[in-house]
Amino acid sequence: MTEPALPPLGEVIRAHGLAAKRGLGQHFLLDLNLTRRIARTAGPLEGVAVVEIGPGPGGLTRALLETAAARVVAVERDPRCIDALAPLVAHAAGRLELVEADARGLDLSTLAPAPRAVVANLPYNVATPLLIGWLRDSTAFQSLTLMFQREVADRLAAAAGSAGYGRLSVITQWRCRVDVLFGVPARAFTPPPKVASAVVRLVPHPTPEPAPWSAVERVTAAAFGQRRKMLRTSLKPLGAVADLVAAAGVSATARAEEVPVAGFLAMARALSAVSSASSAPSA
Repeated sequence: MTEPALPPLGEVIRAHGLAAKRGLGQHFLLDLNLTRRIARTAGPLEGVAVVEIGPGPGGLTRALLETAAARVVAVERDPRCIDALAPLVAHAAGRLELVEADARGLDLSTLAPAPRAVVANLPYNVATPLLIGWLRDSTAFQSLTLMFQREVADRLAAAAGSAGYGRLSVITQWRCRVDVLFGVPARAFTPPPKVASAVVRLVPHPTPEPAPWSAVERVTAAAFGQRRKMLRTSLKPLGAVADLVAAAGVSATARAEEVPVAGFLAMARALSAVSSASSAPSA
């Protein structure tokens, strides 16, 4: 017997009263050609467990289920969407699992076995915090294919010396290869956001260059917190400025945007070494 077709996404939204909530950062993607393009660019997904954040009415979820992914785990905090996705769970015949939760409090590596990938049209109000959390454990993922505001996407990929280069650029490029795949106009969403968007694919480096995470955060926060000032000034609160800039191989008169990712990692290692030496008990 032929399996009944899924209802159109517009019908799902109307039936479940899924008016997008601004507080949840919701902007739904209903164009199945676009969601299929996102799913294709996330590949290859054969045998991969895919975690989707914020599926909403399920447009991208449907596209992911059309791929060769082993299974899809969709994390959604809006109970209206959980109800709306129930027919899709039945239709997926065991390949789709819904998790009602706030993704900010989840360890995604516990939701699905490796190899795993993240594919999501992220709520823009939590996109950056979510990404930073995943980058801390980047090797847990095969890839992350994510929708961001265009400005954020450009910052992720920004090179040293460019206006967009900052803390997010350094930390993301330290942990992953970054590819901005294609732009998405505001009109593609329901309701349309006030900004354009872009899809970014992040492929984690198998062995990221070693550096203490906390030290990388401290160095980048200090340097970019006063990005118009020279490093000799912006890094002064950290102490041992001469040691830090020497480790990075840059001048104390350089500014944060002039320091490449490897330079920040070198400064983080130097900061960690200085901190360890100063806290060691005297003989």
